[in-house]
Amino acid sequence: MPTLHRKLLGLLPRIGVRVLELGSGAAVVYRRGERTRVPVGPRADLVLRGTAGAWKDVALGASGARLILDEKAAAADERRFQVAAAAYLCGQHVAALLERCEVNCVFDVGANSGQYGRQLRRLGYRGRIVSFEPTAEAFGKLQKAAEGDAEWWVHRIGLGREDATQSINVGWNTMNSLLQPSDYGKDRYKRFAKSRTEDIEIRRLDGMMDKALAGITDPRPYLKMDTQGYDLEVFAGAGERVAAFVGMQSEVATLRLYEGSPRMAESIAVYEGSGFEITGMYPVSREPATGRVVEFDCVMVRADAVPPSG
Repeated sequence: MPTLHRKLLGLLPRIGVRVLELGSGAAVVYRRGERTRVPVGPRADLVLRGTAGAWKDVALGASGARLILDEKAAAADERRFQVAAAAYLCGQHVAALLERCEVNCVFDVGANSGQYGRQLRRLGYRGRIVSFEPTAEAFGKLQKAAEGDAEWWVHRIGLGREDATQSINVGWNTMNSLLQPSDYGKDRYKRFAKSRTEDIEIRRLDGMMDKALAGITDPRPYLKMDTQGYDLEVFAGAGERVAAFVGMQSEVATLRLYEGSPRMAESIAVYEGSGFEITGMYPVSREPATGRVVEFDCVMVRADAVPPSG
């Protein structure tokens, strides 16, 4: 005999309600339009408005993870798709690294309006975040992002090789920099054509660490830098105390956007010389015309700082 579930599904079309059966006693009911089922592995389904079109379920090797994508949309701008996928993978990798290395304080240098800190919280990191952002407009947004989070501390200063007061170029959206744009940078980003400057405080990182780590038993800090060509200056300001960091993340450039900024090989050589080794490289931006990567997020760790597996 038909079950009550089956009888109800049979009655619904008579009153103008449509039914899309998913099998195993499950169904989706709707009033207007069309719905299409895309099976996603053995235990899940994707229900689409309209027809399935170019949506595809792709297994990511033997990881157990699956990628659901609109193949036409992804193929229409393959480079943007690659960068977006890299940003997601970088976030996942950093979150796993923080957990694996038992990180309890993240130094977020070049915090802008708090994008990195918000991402860490979304990904489950609950330790201390100490964010540094020197520009007035971005710092105001950063303060608001950190409101109500007792373990997210913010400082309106920049970090560098020496304590000083300097002028920073602002008005470039998220790309404010202490350096001038290169000819290549000016060609790539029209925003560099107009700028203004703002005087900011610069402090050495080693002079900020005691305050940032206060109250943490057995500190295990992680250093993230995104300072538009100034990361090596920030790193230099850590002095010998850079050895305290169990891992780090830096935006390294293959193409020079700013005058005097280091290329990727130079930056990585300095980091490796201080005991860090690469765990991941993720494209941040690419040239639309050639596909060349402009910058990578480089994630690194001290191998001897990783706790032994359980």
